Amino acid sequence: MGKLIAAINMTLDGFCDHAAMIADGELHRHYTHLLRNAGTLLYGRTTYQLMESFWPSVVKKPTGDKPTDEFAVVMDNIPKIVFSRTLKKVDWKNTKLKKEVVKEEVLELKEQGVKDILVGSPSLISAFTQLGLIDEYQLCVHPVILGKGLPLFKDVRERIYLKPLKTETFGSGAVVLYYEPAEK
Repeated sequence: MGKLIAAINMTLDGFCDHAAMIADGELHRHYTHLLRNAGTLLYGRTTYQLMESFWPSVVKKPTGDKPTDEFAVVMDNIPKIVFSRTLKKVDWKNTKLKKEVVKEEVLELKEQGVKDILVGSPSLISAFTQLGLIDEYQLCVHPVILGKGLPLFKDVRERIYLKPLKTETFGSGAVVLYYEPAEK
């Protein structure tokens, strides 16, 4: 059984905004490795539409930057599930659409797979945190203070204690903080 891993980029002040951060080659290699070791990627509508509007075009017309292009190919090929009440269909290959998060279905998905499942949307990370489904958090904190935006855990209403596992620092100053729920 794989782990359900919440993996996301965020600013130092806790906001999620892909446009506020710069993913360099080192960070793309990190996420390419993470995706290669995963069996499924879970997104909410907003993050899915952001990713789907960019990465398939990089696969069709590579940038010439090897880490970026390799990330695009891995991102394009990984099976994806999008949770959305408003989308009627999804067009990105290897993508399924689900209308709502059902805890039992996510648990079943975890039990079926031998590879990890990645959650890469703030709304889903928050929802899965509240449902007690996250096995590991990989929070990539960038050295940027944004001052406003979408906070990662805005919908979490109860205190959750985490146990630190390790940290990983990148040349850009970004730091990945690895945690697991303290009670697991």
